[in-house]
Amino acid sequence: MRLHDLKPAEGSTKKKKRVGRGIGSGHGKTSGRGHKGQNARSGGGVRPGFEGGQMPLTRRIPKRGFTNIFKKEYAIVNVGTLEERFEDGAEITPEVLIEKGIIKDVKDGVKILGDGELTKKLTVKAHKFSQSAVEKIQAVGGKAEVI
Repeated sequence: MRLHDLKPAEGSTKKKKRVGRGIGSGHGKTSGRGHKGQNARSGGGVRPGFEGGQMPLTRRIPKRGFTNIFKKEYAIVNVGTLEERFEDGAEITPEVLIEKGIIKDVKDGVKILGDGELTKKLTVKAHKFSQSAVEKIQAVGGKAEVI
């Protein structure tokens, strides 16, 4: 098989609809747009969400809630991930987590959560820990240090 033999799969491509090319095509004269009116004009039609002057749905529904400007977003790592990716006795810091590709960005800090099992003795330095994560780290003789 050569490059000139390649063809798209049967039925995977369609011919472009050529409008305004004569009455016999079935798409001539008005090109399938009907007669006059807003939708027949170039650039015609209404903006998304416009309901013909009726109060739009987005304005009929009440507002709710707010955005907390003081919210902190933590990069989350589970102890199960630490178990898989690190050797026994390793010291884990946010910089090491970024190097290994476990987290992309520190954000407002790194939080260690307790999902998964831990058997290796690790020294973990992070900004926050869940209670279960601290228990699991200390149960195997490791250290959980808050930065």
